[in-house]
Amino acid sequence: MTDHPFRFGAVAGQAPDAGAWSGLARRAEDHGYATLLVPDTLGTFSPFSAAAAAAAVTRRLHVGTYVLSVANRTPRAVAWETTTLQTLSGGRFELGLGAGRPDAERDAAELGVRFGTPSERIERLTETIDAVKDARILVAAAGTRLLTLAAAKADTIALGVPPHYTEDQAAAKLDELYELAGDRFHDLELGMNLAAAGAEPPAWLGSLDASATGVLRGTPDEMADVLRRRRDRLGVSYVSVNAQYLDAFAPVVERLAGT
Repeated sequence: MTDHPFRFGAVAGQAPDAGAWSGLARRAEDHGYATLLVPDTLGTFSPFSAAAAAAAVTRRLHVGTYVLSVANRTPRAVAWETTTLQTLSGGRFELGLGAGRPDAERDAAELGVRFGTPSERIERLTETIDAVKDARILVAAAGTRLLTLAAAKADTIALGVPPHYTEDQAAAKLDELYELAGDRFHDLELGMNLAAAGAEPPAWLGSLDASATGVLRGTPDEMADVLRRRRDRLGVSYVSVNAQYLDAFAPVVERLAGT
């Protein structure tokens, strides 16, 4: 379905101190991860600051947001931060945007900003993309309106579905995206996130079907085979993983990155 090579990202938002955060970034780079991605929650580091710190201690690793809740900042503020990080990182910043995860409204209230209706947030997302220049843009999307926007304006689309989604359910979403994107579809990089990899998933994920797309089990070779199959079937070539599994998943990155 795609000829995009595999890329891998690690999603992390916390560390006990600056040394640990720097070490995490260097480890991700040494293992061959393409990106270190920072979420946008009040329970994690400020994403732009954390991304800047990671870029400062690495040479090849790209850094990014996964993903900014557009209610929390004006489009101009995001463009300002993006331009600064693009310059200071030598072009290694990737901007990830979203309309707000389920509990993002609580963060907006604590920050003193208006969360807005879904339509207002999608409009803000459009304005933010249009304000940003010269940056790779990822949009997290699952619903039709966000998929439509992402199909028209994003470089990468992260399929924002729950970990329990099966491959069949993910395929249905991507079939919709195929229709929406038209001629752009094959230029889009498609991504999905892994909540767990290499071992049995944590208890908080509950009971998951064997084909759940949010987890990978097995040996590195078995996990690599699953990802190759998913790329063939779904077109997903950009895979991010919870940084808790950074080292355990590294052998898969070694086998597939760039292929």
